[in-house]
Amino acid sequence: MGESYRDLIAWRKAMDLVTDIYRATQAFPRDELYGLTNQLRRAAVSVPRNIAEGQARFSQKEFHHFLSHARGSWVEIETQVTIAQNLGYLGPNQTRPLLDRASELGKILNGLIASIKSAA
Repeated sequence: MGESYRDLIAWRKAMDLVTDIYRATQAFPRDELYGLTNQLRRAAVSVPRNIAEGQARFSQKEFHHFLSHARGSWVEIETQVTIAQNLGYLGPNQTRPLLDRASELGKILNGLIASIKSAA
């Protein structure tokens, strides 16, 4: 585990998704600022934060623990993006790229979690 969290593809992809989520939620209704907007942004930020914190730990077990938290936030993002679409806050042209990016991140996270499990 000599590499920095910044070298992890999962972290980089998660950071890209955070940027996309922030941009997408800028147009949400003002009365959602402390509701769905905040929840979606917090879930998005949680993914790279947990990847970074877990990678900075000194054990594979702790890294796995933090990656599990990142995975939980990832499914929150997918759910909340779908809710935003259902409410009409995001159109299909906004939703599809976000869900595609989230899906790709999920696959990468699952692969990273599997590699940590097999190394332990």
